[in-house]
Amino acid sequence: MRADRLVAALLLMQARGRVTAAELARELEVSTATARRDLEALSTAGIPVYPQPGRGGGWSLVGGARTDLTGLSAAEARSLFLLVGPTAASPEAKAALRKLLGALPRTFRADAEAAATATLVDPTPWGDRDRARPAVVDLLQTAVVRRRKVRMTYADHAGTRTERLVDPWGLVDKDDVWYLIAGTPKGRRTFRVDRIAAADPTDEPAERPDDFALAEAWRQVVGDVEDRRSRTWATVHIEPRFVPILRDHFGRHCHVEDPAVARVRVGAPTALDIARQLAGWGRMVDVLDPPAVRAELARIGAELAGKYAEEGAAKAPSSVD
Repeated sequence: MRADRLVAALLLMQARGRVTAAELARELEVSTATARRDLEALSTAGIPVYPQPGRGGGWSLVGGARTDLTGLSAAEARSLFLLVGPTAASPEAKAALRKLLGALPRTFRADAEAAATATLVDPTPWGDRDRARPAVVDLLQTAVVRRRKVRMTYADHAGTRTERLVDPWGLVDKDDVWYLIAGTPKGRRTFRVDRIAAADPTDEPAERPDDFALAEAWRQVVGDVEDRRSRTWATVHIEPRFVPILRDHFGRHCHVEDPAVARVRVGAPTALDIARQLAGWGRMVDVLDPPAVRAELARIGAELAGKYAEEGAAKAPSSVD
């Protein structure tokens, strides 16, 4: 796991004072390119890790070799836990974080602990991707950690902009698309961060339920979204060799009911959505139910046949006696 490697890289630099990407790669049993990316991630996050070019160079933790983290500033400690915390899935990584937290000065611990749980990583995409990390993410992370309300301009799916004052509770990185879970006068809401046109932190303290857990809240959000994305289900029959392709098209909304005969259940918001996905398969897929999907396929087929039959007739050369 990446969290394990980041923690290990930091501890290795503390022990040795300086390491090269190649040395780190050998220690962690990863490629040199992966080791270099991890070192760059630590540096970019604001942790005092810097490269030293030239003969005898490498990467070092500013201040020389140390056996604890008391040399980190409050901002650096917060950056470390924001970077490592969300991906710390293994027991070893979590144990290392607890030890690192214990090594921090007491005045830094509250912010560092909050930072470790301020962001959640969900690698499963919902179709579209925005690879550019929104600039407002850092501002929102700080607001979550410090528990400060944020005033923001938000555009909904139709592009309508409204002004919101929210209590930021946590951020989720879903395959590079970011979401903010926040409290509002109407209860908990989820906002796509790339739709936040402007955001300004305030000095007002944010309220957050004592029992709030980001991972559990996100599970509920995902469940609600997936329910909406799979309101209609169809049973289809397809050759076994095509099942992996069908699964790639429908993702988690594709369930193989009977592998022996390749009977598969696929889901989407409407019968038309399913028909659109299956229309390109032609006779290779047989929709067993429901009738609504079969009817949509028939309509699409007739529409295409009529359109291209008319065009073909219009382009056909006329006969000459």
